[in-house]
Amino acid sequence: MTAYVHHWGTAELEPLFRAQDGSLVPDSLLEHLQGTTDHLRVMDASAGSGTLADLGSAHLDLLLRLLKRGTRTEATGRKLASIAADTATQTGWFAFDAGQHTEAQRYFFAALRAAHASGDVRLGAGALSYIAVHGYSTGHPRDAVVAAQAAREKIKMLRAPAMEAMLLTRQARGHAALGEYQATLRALGRAAELCSEGRSEHDPHWLYWINEGEIHGQAGSCYLELGDSGQAIGSFTQAHEALNPFDLRTRALFLSRAATAQIRAGDIEAGCATAHEAVNLGEQLQSARLQEHLHTVVEELTPVSDTPYARDLLERAAVVGVGS
Repeated sequence: MTAYVHHWGTAELEPLFRAQDGSLVPDSLLEHLQGTTDHLRVMDASAGSGTLADLGSAHLDLLLRLLKRGTRTEATGRKLASIAADTATQTGWFAFDAGQHTEAQRYFFAALRAAHASGDVRLGAGALSYIAVHGYSTGHPRDAVVAAQAAREKIKMLRAPAMEAMLLTRQARGHAALGEYQATLRALGRAAELCSEGRSEHDPHWLYWINEGEIHGQAGSCYLELGDSGQAIGSFTQAHEALNPFDLRTRALFLSRAATAQIRAGDIEAGCATAHEAVNLGEQLQSARLQEHLHTVVEELTPVSDTPYARDLLERAAVVGVGS
């Protein structure tokens, strides 16, 4: 991972050679290709990854064929590369949400390479942000910190507060997984400050989902990792009030983590009530990652499985196949 990050940050921009006998790639086609990627992104947020990894992969294949065989200008080639980078990042995310972690990492590294060819450092930073998520989620939190810091360094001259805020939350999650309490708080504090500034013209359109609710939810996730259930509950409550209502999977993930925090704090009734909310959303989503989170809630309830609230939730989870 370090080698990929270093190469992305130091390699010179290569010329994009074009086929001489291919079909012309018009601007109107570029708009449709980007629109497809954007539509897949919105579908993922509202319904989960499901079968989107296959759709993303097919879309990426088309983009790569156009890059190899289409007749184009240098500017068109850069735009194609940027759409390919965005699509590879999204397809990697679909694979990650579906539990295909090795496949996801392959897409993220491919996205980093395409982003470099596009000349848009924001796309490279975006790929690194997902490499960071992959790192802290698969037992490599130091990779998460390194990836997020490298991305922040590359975009520091752009003045893109929303993007840096997002990267800081990913860095904070890495610090939290490493048990680095003060570093976690510093990253979260700075992320909140930047988010409050609002978006700038340099923040990319695909980063529409960064808002106050996301910052609070990531803070709650950090506190949960650090063993501070009280702070986690407070942050998840604030996240629930501020999240985009259409981002169902993020809402469900934060609810499942809030339920875990409440159970660990000893409030079984509240934890089960929150878990029921997460299950309600889980029945509408296709997300292996959410299933893993709900399974964690089920495990937390095992010591108190004979209590009415826990028994009711466990019976429901068994019936609908959530968290099993």
